Amino acid sequence: SCNKPFSGKQTLSSSWSDYILKYLLITSNLLFTVLGLVALVIGLWGLINKESFAQEKISGIGTDPMLLFMFLGLILALLSLMGCIGALRKNMCLLRTFSAFVLVLLVVQVLAVVVLYSLQGQIENYLRSGMLAAMVRYQADLDLRFIIDEIQTGLQCCGADTYRDWGINVYFNCSAPGVQACGVPPSCCIDPLENGTVWNSQCGVGAQQLDEFSAQSVIFLGGCLGSISRCINQHSGVIVTVVIILLGLTLNVGLSVKVSDGYLKSSCLFCAI
Repeated sequence: SCNKPFSGKQTLSSSWSDYILKYLLITSNLLFTVLGLVALVIGLWGLINKESFAQEKISGIGTDPMLLFMFLGLILALLSLMGCIGALRKNMCLLRTFSAFVLVLLVVQVLAVVVLYSLQGQIENYLRSGMLAAMVRYQADLDLRFIIDEIQTGLQCCGADTYRDWGINVYFNCSAPGVQACGVPPSCCIDPLENGTVWNSQCGVGAQQLDEFSAQSVIFLGGCLGSISRCINQHSGVIVTVVIILLGLTLNVGLSVKVSDGYLKSSCLFCAI
């Protein structure tokens, strides 16, 4: 029964090792529950910030990429909470279910790492072509516009490789008839006060016609691909450390798996996702 606690051979070991593993499991799952809730909040913030709940946008909300953050955050929070409650209540059914889900997610993580490693030489090209394609549809797709604006303001960059990449957009192309011709989006502009105030929608007009010396006081010059690469390199130590810790916890606790008379003891649980 899912609600029946351990008894007899199912009783959790009172040894120090099992005691430590139990509370390591609880602590790690509390952390992942918080991370899941953070992702959920980010998704909600994204929807609200770009006014996706406005009446005219309701029809397209089902395809909003911010829903991915909400979905993943909800799954992570619920799964981690399951492991935490299972350990606290010593519930065999919850712990087995949690362990099965963690095993599946671990396999997915390994496959993702293998795929990323095998495609590492092509990732930059994929990112470049993807961003250029998004720039082409900047005005037509609210979701892509929101993502590009967040990237450009967050990383203080403009375009894929250079601010002149915006010439690929039909409205920002220098041959366009409108006022936006030879311009860049407001998210490329430098906020002199750096206080997050509303952008001047005309601040990027004609920016592509400026040389770099003149443009540097108006817009961000560097491309976003370079900024992303630098950001990853700057935080590579932290990323590697976190990955090693998570894998180490998973493998070390996984090695302590014990099967006794067909029952899974508490020490066979994975404590990291």
